[in-house]
Amino acid sequence: MTTQEALKIYREKTEQLHALGHAMGVLHYDGATAAPAESAEGRGKTLAYLSGCAYEIETSPEMLEAANWLNAHKEELNQQDRREIQVFLRENEFTAAIPKEEYVAYVELLNKADAVWHKAKQDSDFASFAPIVKDIFATNVRFDKYYKPDRAPYDTQLDRYEKGLTMEKTDAFFNALKERIVPLLKKVMAKPQVDDSFIWGKVYPTEAQRKFSDYLMEVITIDRKRCSIGETEHPFTTNFNKKDVRITTHYHEETPVYSMYSVIHEGGHALYELHTADSLEGTILAGGVSMSIHESQSRFMENIIGRSRAFIELIFPKMQELFPEQLKGVTAEQMYRAVNKAEPSLIRTEADELTYALHVLVRYEIEKGLFDGSIAVEDLPKIWNDKYKEYLGIDVPDDKRGVLQDSHWSGGNVGYFPSYALGSAYGAQMLAKMRQTVDVDAAVRSGDLHPITDWLEEHIWKFGAMYDPMELLERALGEPFDPKYFTDYLEKKFTEIYGL
Repeated sequence: MTTQEALKIYREKTEQLHALGHAMGVLHYDGATAAPAESAEGRGKTLAYLSGCAYEIETSPEMLEAANWLNAHKEELNQQDRREIQVFLRENEFTAAIPKEEYVAYVELLNKADAVWHKAKQDSDFASFAPIVKDIFATNVRFDKYYKPDRAPYDTQLDRYEKGLTMEKTDAFFNALKERIVPLLKKVMAKPQVDDSFIWGKVYPTEAQRKFSDYLMEVITIDRKRCSIGETEHPFTTNFNKKDVRITTHYHEETPVYSMYSVIHEGGHALYELHTADSLEGTILAGGVSMSIHESQSRFMENIIGRSRAFIELIFPKMQELFPEQLKGVTAEQMYRAVNKAEPSLIRTEADELTYALHVLVRYEIEKGLFDGSIAVEDLPKIWNDKYKEYLGIDVPDDKRGVLQDSHWSGGNVGYFPSYALGSAYGAQMLAKMRQTVDVDAAVRSGDLHPITDWLEEHIWKFGAMYDPMELLERALGEPFDPKYFTDYLEKKFTEIYGL
């Protein structure tokens, strides 16, 4: 075999995997947005068949022989090809460690889980979802042990979402946050609270909110010819290629704020996917490198840009145009303070920047316990409620607003949650670096966010998965990751808002 022959085989197999992934992605998107409630069984059978085909291709002797040849002759490859083979072999090692029948059965389980979770949440009935949660966590523990039998399974799980991440590093990160966030929150809660009553209790028609979503996507520079928006229970973003990225939202007529920030958040994910380098398209390197880097982009757009005073001043005239009666007599400054109100709350996706990491910490500690066996699935509602009381000081009234609020476990995204807090912290450090060359506030006030998105494209987006997360960050920031940038950002922002 020659290097060119090996590349030809590898490329052909990669194209087949990409096509199967595209088909499975469309089925998943359809199931979460438009498919009838009883469609899960038939979709599950199709997904099982397609995932079996993908497994056979990825673990086939032909593909592995070609990839191993290329790895052994990597000095003959360019930088992108070398990186692609490295990432493929790393991911293939995990897949190949799992028996095919178990791999396919897990895909079917997740398809079933999504439908069961939707109904369980609607009924606020964790007991009906518990057996599936038990199966999902048990399967992940088993797969992780197949792959790395001598490593703690949850360390393996964290590493799969964020290369190099461990429980030790995650514990240290959350400890650094708690050290400053908890005292800051106490100071905030001792002050008179921000008035946000005007964004609650009135009817904000869904159709007007849809128009607002279109406007927001335009403001944050999303190309609508390549990105659509759908509606679902728990908003998410999916990408099939850089010309077909889809975000979703959920409209609540009692307030426009939930959907507003879900659109900006998912829009941040979409921008990342839409701006990876063309040369990466169709390869394993297309798309974001990790969940934390991805969340850094969505949280950056949602909070650092979307909750800035300059952004609210920019979009507030449009809000008044779409909701004239609801926002009558309200000023942009009032809106800015309202969307930055900090107080403990029940729902993670609706949490303010200051308390958000505490929501993530609850989930992280629960996942650790489920992996090491110190927490039983049947006890999850009580443990969840106890932790919300401990960390946020609030009582959880029901499963729907408690342990069932997130879709992640039903999708098999176990070990994902720390990515949200890490992403928030990455974003704050990116802001500090960006400010050295970009007048961020002036760009937002002008309504032209391209100086901001151009910086992100140049330093983050275009690289896709060309570098592991920490290497990408150091290249972009010129220094290692430091959570102090995030806690400094929070302290400055909330000190100003609350007059601390």
